[in-house]
Amino acid sequence: MSLQLPQDRLDSIVARHAAASDAINHATEATRVVELSKELAELDPVVAAIAAWRKAQGGLEEALALIDDPATDAEMRDLAYEERDASRAEIEARAREILIALLPKDAADERGVILEIRAGTGGDEASLFAGDLLRMYQRYAASKGWSVDVLTESEGTMGGFKEVVAEIAGKGVYARLKYESGVHRVQRVPDTEASGRIHTSAATVAMLPLAGEVDVTLDEKDLRIDTMRAQGAGGQHVNKTESAVRLTHIPTGIVVLVQDERSQHKNKARAYDLMRAKLYDMERSRADAERSADRRSQVGSGDRSERIRTYNFPQGRITDHRINLTLYKLDEMMQGLVLDEVIDALTAQRQAELLAEQGRV
Repeated sequence: MSLQLPQDRLDSIVARHAAASDAINHATEATRVVELSKELAELDPVVAAIAAWRKAQGGLEEALALIDDPATDAEMRDLAYEERDASRAEIEARAREILIALLPKDAADERGVILEIRAGTGGDEASLFAGDLLRMYQRYAASKGWSVDVLTESEGTMGGFKEVVAEIAGKGVYARLKYESGVHRVQRVPDTEASGRIHTSAATVAMLPLAGEVDVTLDEKDLRIDTMRAQGAGGQHVNKTESAVRLTHIPTGIVVLVQDERSQHKNKARAYDLMRAKLYDMERSRADAERSADRRSQVGSGDRSERIRTYNFPQGRITDHRINLTLYKLDEMMQGLVLDEVIDALTAQRQAELLAEQGRV
């Protein structure tokens, strides 16, 4: 089935790219150069795909003309058939690439995230698994050149975390990690299990896009700020000063705690960032629920009570239940080396859903 492209919009994109290319050559202000560079970086791959698509269209027309021409000899006609088939494949591939580029963009895709991991069912084993997940995301972030800063943590009695909150900063973090929100289930034999029985535990992951003051305005009258001594594992004090900050948003009842830094000022700033992210996520979730009240997306629901993935250690298997993807690469997954493969599959599925909604596939 041939994919239909909006020709007027393609012409507009090419024209905008030409105008931006010309403008950057004459721009003198640094902020303007940065603005145009960003726009060109977004338009370059789309314009390249449009050019390849139009070139393939021309190749197809030439091939069909040769095939239809009675004067074309047998050898040339065979070559024309090959060119026809190659051009059709190229047209379909580039058309899909263009349509995906034209899909509505998530305004939060380029942002960093607040990562929250909470141990669920499974006691100590769930806490250990929460720690494994944090290390997996830390390794994955390192491979992307992103930074990870732990904001607050509550350690488990046998290691790992009952709860840990971290900020992952970098370009395009949310676009890659937004499908990680949900319940992650682990099946393995705990070190303390003498009989070798497999236990099932779980941890909940939330990925909240970072929000700035322009996205969420915090009114001081809506906030209650409490300071206290930072707590370590088992409740012992890790310092003598009241550097930990607990921020409560009175209208919603949302509470955040940041105790990573020894500076109360830094912890307060991070608490504000975390509160903005939570309020921004709450508003996005409300808007998404209104838009999709009549339909529930398989991949993009963001439902954190949904079991999304199972990590089976005895079999070395990872299964993502949303797209029925199973990989026998668990060790590499926990090292952060296979996560891209899963994320790419989830992204492709979501793109297919959006294209289907628009009636283009």
